[in-house]
Amino acid sequence: MSSYIDHLECTVCGKSYPHEQLIGISPCCEKVLFARYDLAKLGREVDRDSLSSRTDSMWRYAELLPVDDPGNIVTLGEGGTPLIKSRNLAQKLGMRNQFIKDEGLNPTGTFKARGISAAVSKAVELKVDGFTMPSAGNAAGAAAAYGARSGMETKVFMPQDAPDANKKETLVAGSELNLVAGLINDAGREAVAVAKEIGFFDLSTLKEPYRAEGKKSMGLEMVQQLGWKMPDAVIYPTGGGTGIIGMYKGFKELLELGWIEGKQPKFISVQADGCQPIVRAFDSGAATSELWENATTKADGLRVPHPFADYLILEAIRETGGTALAVSDDEMIAAMYEMATAEGIFPAPEGAGTLVGLKKLLEQKFLDPDESVVLFNTGSGYKYLDLITGP
Repeated sequence: MSSYIDHLECTVCGKSYPHEQLIGISPCCEKVLFARYDLAKLGREVDRDSLSSRTDSMWRYAELLPVDDPGNIVTLGEGGTPLIKSRNLAQKLGMRNQFIKDEGLNPTGTFKARGISAAVSKAVELKVDGFTMPSAGNAAGAAAAYGARSGMETKVFMPQDAPDANKKETLVAGSELNLVAGLINDAGREAVAVAKEIGFFDLSTLKEPYRAEGKKSMGLEMVQQLGWKMPDAVIYPTGGGTGIIGMYKGFKELLELGWIEGKQPKFISVQADGCQPIVRAFDSGAATSELWENATTKADGLRVPHPFADYLILEAIRETGGTALAVSDDEMIAAMYEMATAEGIFPAPEGAGTLVGLKKLLEQKFLDPDESVVLFNTGSGYKYLDLITGP
C-alpha cells in the first residue's frame, strides 16, 4: 500500500516537476499543479478487488494518494463516510436512485478532513516546519486538528466574521488564530505572505497539489460503494471547488486503470446567490470567473468570491455535460430542515443547497427522475446551530 505518485504536472502547460520537492503552484504558469501517478504500473500490480478488505478510510486508496511512506500519514480516520440511499426524499421527488454522501461524519465534521490529511501528510514527508491556512471556516478547524496531530505549528487566517464554532475549534486545537478584515481572498493573501516570510507550507485551496488528492477520495469511495459504477450526476456545493476538481481527476484515473467503465457523471455546481462567480462564468461561456463583489451568504463555505482554480471547475462541469446554478440562503436553510426531517441527515447549509439544486433541475427537466444522482453533504449541520430557530 505505497503510493504510485510519479511527478507533479502544471494543469496549463503540462510541464513536469518532482514530487519530492516542496512546490505550491506551478513555477511556469503560476497555476494549479496536479499529482500524477504511474497508472500503467499500478494497473499491473494492484487488483481493484483487493481494496475491499482494507481499512475503511480514505487511505484504503493509498496507491492513488501522494504519500510514499505510510509512516508519514497523519490520520484521524477520515473517509469511509456512508453513501445513503434516500427513501422519503426520493419518493417525494419521484426518483428511484437518489443518494446522499454524508461527509459531515468525517473528523472535524466536514469533508475538509480528507484534503487536509493528504496535504499535511505529504508536508510531513517533505519535512516542512509548519503550516499556514486561510479559511472561510471549516478548513481552519481541520488544519488545526491535523496540525496538532502532526505536532507542527499551524497559523490560521480567517475573516473576522467567520463562524464562532470554527474560531473555537481552531483555538482549542492549539493553532494561532489570525482574524482578517475582508473575505477568504484577503485571508489568503496574508497566509501566503506569512508562509513565504517564515518558510511554512501554505495550505491555500489548490495553491498546493495535495488537498485535491484527498478530496479525490470522495469519488473513489463513492463509485466503490456503487459497485464500481458511476452515477449519472453529482450535485456539489462549490466554494473553492476542490471536491469537483478532485473527483473529476479521480474518475479519469479510474477509467484509465480500467477499474470503471462508461462516461463521467454530470458535475453540477451549486452556489449561493450572494456569491456565484462560477455560475456567472458558466452562463456567459467564459473560461474563467471574475471576482464576485460584496460576496455574502450564510453558507460560509460558499463565500469564495474568486476561486483560484475556476478554470478547472468550469472544465469539469462543461466536459461532463453538467451545469451550475445558484440558490438562496432561505432555500438552503429550509432544505436543512427538509433533509433532516425526511432522512435523518442533519446537513450544513452548503450540503442542503444540493437538495434545492436537485429540485430545480428536476423541474427544469435537466435531470430525469430515472437517473442516479448523488448529493454531497459536505459538512455537519452542528456547525450551524445558529441557523436553527427554536427554544
